[in-house]
Amino acid sequence: MITTSSNLGRRTFLAVESLFNLIFGERLNPFYYLGAIAYFLFWVVAGTGLYLYAFFETSVVHAYVSVQALTHGQAYAGGLLRSLHRYASDALVLVIVLHLVRHFVFDRHRGYRWFSWISGVVILWLTYASGINGYMLPWDRLAQFVVTATTEWFDALPVIGGSMTRNFISNANVGDRLFSLLSFVHIGLPLSVLALLWVHTQRVPGARTSPPRALMIGRMVSLTLLSLLKPALSQSMADMGTVVPLLEFDWFLLPTYALIQRWGPNNTWLLVLGATALLLVLPWLPPRRSSGLPSWSMAVHPDDRIVTLRAGETLLDAGLREGLPMPFECRNGACGVCKCTIKHGTVKLLAHLESALSAAQQTSGQTLLCCAEPLSDVEISYVAAVGARAAPVKHHVARVTRLELLSSDVMRLDLQLDDGTPLAFHAGQYINVILSDGARRSFSFANAPHAGSAIELHVRRVAGGRFTPGVFTTLSVGDSLRIEGPLGAFTLREDSSKPILFVAGSTGFAPVKSMLEHAFHTGLRRQIVLYWGVRSRADLYLGELAEQWAREHANFRFVPVLSAQQPDDAWSGRTGLVHEVILADYPDLSAHQVYACGSVQMVQAAQPAFAERGLSSDDCFSDAFHLAPQRPVQGQDAELVKLGGSHV
Repeated sequence: MITTSSNLGRRTFLAVESLFNLIFGERLNPFYYLGAIAYFLFWVVAGTGLYLYAFFETSVVHAYVSVQALTHGQAYAGGLLRSLHRYASDALVLVIVLHLVRHFVFDRHRGYRWFSWISGVVILWLTYASGINGYMLPWDRLAQFVVTATTEWFDALPVIGGSMTRNFISNANVGDRLFSLLSFVHIGLPLSVLALLWVHTQRVPGARTSPPRALMIGRMVSLTLLSLLKPALSQSMADMGTVVPLLEFDWFLLPTYALIQRWGPNNTWLLVLGATALLLVLPWLPPRRSSGLPSWSMAVHPDDRIVTLRAGETLLDAGLREGLPMPFECRNGACGVCKCTIKHGTVKLLAHLESALSAAQQTSGQTLLCCAEPLSDVEISYVAAVGARAAPVKHHVARVTRLELLSSDVMRLDLQLDDGTPLAFHAGQYINVILSDGARRSFSFANAPHAGSAIELHVRRVAGGRFTPGVFTTLSVGDSLRIEGPLGAFTLREDSSKPILFVAGSTGFAPVKSMLEHAFHTGLRRQIVLYWGVRSRADLYLGELAEQWAREHANFRFVPVLSAQQPDDAWSGRTGLVHEVILADYPDLSAHQVYACGSVQMVQAAQPAFAERGLSSDDCFSDAFHLAPQRPVQGQDAELVKLGGSHV
């Protein structure tokens, strides 16, 4: 039943939105800004209400008279603002209902969105209650009907048992304190709505609280014209001694009161409470999203970040949650502004308009961020909007907890955040060490994410460098460093069954170590071979560890390669350039994935050679061309900004 109604509602919304796109254009379709329009209407209601309240008299005798004087005595302002107040309230209810219905039919009320849905339902009922309360204040015949119907309705509850209606049997029973109470409620309810709107909005990444200016102007013009053509007027003054005759009714705010007259208070309570309960449990009703859905990762370019996606979360919501400057407009698959390219992985494309993303564009690897949910780890690229600010990077203060010389020119540097909390990262990512003048030096994590709160870095000494020489001479345990991160989009893809070839050059071993330890920890069963290319045997600074992995894991093999072995190396293993050794071992690479971590020259030489042996570009991973070095790349030993981990 729910699935059928959702499918029908989805088709209806898409058809109506297509029509509105023809009328208003994709950028000004009001259906794409229902939440923002609700905010705008709330402020219209609040602003006009403040003016009206300034002239309202909170007493039985003067309430009706003051509203009449306001309406007719200053029609140029009070009368117009009263009508704006009434019609904006109606429009607010209509927009909130449409907003909730749209999220329901497009299945955007489940999973992590449950809080936004529940708070939205509460906002709707508070808005209804505030509007109903507002009809009591003018103290005309409609106010009399609303007050008496409300008391009869609440008297049906066992805890009240008929005591409220007795207060409205005659005019003598209605006192000035009633209007003070009604005024207090009419101020308190909107304040509650505003507070809940703020909470509701904070849970939605990138939520907009203001529609485009053209839509605001259009809404104000429409409401003003309606107010001039059919002004809101009071009916005759309330008289508790007589029965209310035929009324001018508001079907936006008072539909429940028609049901009270038709079905009686008890049946109306059953309907309202039942409908509310149904709305509140909808996020958990079948068809339910499986709670066991995996949590995928999204590597993002040009931001050079990895974002963890929650079950059922779109790529856009995940990116905005992390502060990425992703372009978007409608968030509903209609404008095409959030178009991106899938470089790796697969997604499920939700309902959208063909005009926003054609079948040909889908075939070419494009998708819409706002309508794409991951089916695997994904890697995407997008073009940020002109003038968009780069995503904020988290800054930390860390203390040195360990300094261990791994070789004559490689130091293991362990850091711990000052607050003692572990730094969440993905295997293969890196951090920047921030120098005193703001310059940055980048180093890969050499430990796996599960390895505790320590951050392990492998720092290679570079003669004349600004940072690395000090690691070997002046840096001490207990010293503080400013760092930022994690950064980087180079990580192990775990959604394939292909064998993996790791190609590490020098301290490019650091991110490989992180990824391998993560793979062993998670029980990855794919065949893995590590080729570690260095100049001499002494440069295999953790060769014993790699050999230990080979003994402990049947699916792992280690192949060290020396390019300039020394006479005292006593080396009988493989020699030459590391990528050429791989080519000799693998005449066909079409069934493999390759992760290249090393110098720019090594990666530049390896990639085209691997491609000639059948390696798909979708299976060759490296950050060699994603990051620009912070120093000139010169000489045989020039390192990648991130992967080498040896910046000066």
